[in-house]
Amino acid sequence: MIRTVFTADKNTLTLPLPDNYIGKQIEVIAFMIDEGKETAQSKKKEVSFNAVKLDTRGFKFNRDEANEQ
Repeated sequence: MIRTVFTADKNTLTLPLPDNYIGKQIEVIAFMIDEGKETAQSKKKEVSFNAVKLDTRGFKFNRDEANEQ
């Protein structure tokens, strides 16, 4: 794997590759470093309370019973 960070001074890029990359499929991804941070920070976590499901039909809360010590 090759990772190169640089500041662009032109709109073209020449990237030298190792000999063992010749004849292989490679993927090149280009993005601004600040751009990646903005998208990661803008995503909000969704909070879900689906871990426990209780059937509370017919349940009546008794405050005095709950506060007994």
